[in-house]
Amino acid sequence: MTTTPRRTAVVTGAARGIGAGVAKRLAADGFAVAVLDLDEAACAPVVAEIEAAGGAALAVGVDVADEAAVQAAVERIADTLGEPTVLVNNAGIIRDNLLFKMTVDDWDSVMGVHLRGSFLMARAVQGFMIQAGFGRIVNLSSTSALGNRGQANYAAAKAGVQGFTKTLALELGRFGVTVNAIAPGFIETEMTAATAERIGMPFEEFKAAAAAEIPVARTGRPEDIAHAVSYFVSEGAGFTSGQVIYVAGGPKA
Repeated sequence: MTTTPRRTAVVTGAARGIGAGVAKRLAADGFAVAVLDLDEAACAPVVAEIEAAGGAALAVGVDVADEAAVQAAVERIADTLGEPTVLVNNAGIIRDNLLFKMTVDDWDSVMGVHLRGSFLMARAVQGFMIQAGFGRIVNLSSTSALGNRGQANYAAAKAGVQGFTKTLALELGRFGVTVNAIAPGFIETEMTAATAERIGMPFEEFKAAAAAEIPVARTGRPEDIAHAVSYFVSEGAGFTSGQVIYVAGGPKA
């Protein structure tokens, strides 16, 4: 009897929030998971939780916008966990402001993490996927890609992620690699809590106001996004590629 070797998944921005939820779900699905974030020590609790449940995980500190650091991180993952054939580009930052207040650094920082980071990570792992004849890339977009006041940089980056996704799906499909995007709506994370704090609203009130505008009458949780990722990276999703799914509690676009 033969057994299928455990596949290795890479999740960026995985120390907390959506990324942590995705990393734990993929570990539960049977993947060895590389937990990436800017601060390697911050990844330790997620790795510990995965290992305590019987999974395999590795904490890796990396700036996804740094070309050399990305290459070194991917080589370390391949040597330690196994060659990666699943990538979830989740790392992200916000630098919100109205256009006339937005600095060049605000713009460049957001573009660097979301777009340059997704590009560098995908480029670094695609060779392993092509060699294996199997690959899954999931890029995190956002409902803000449709436009959101005070987020010209973030909205542009997340819209760019969608075009990036569709292009990679065209280029890599013949090699058994699918590429899809998930566009979350309001998800309860430290990032949305920080937004509430910035505007001076208690987080519970902030969530309630958001839920009032959502057809399913609740805000999202990291597990909601993790469930969608689990489908996209599965064997059975091999005929689904180049898609953007809005996980937002109701129709968007």
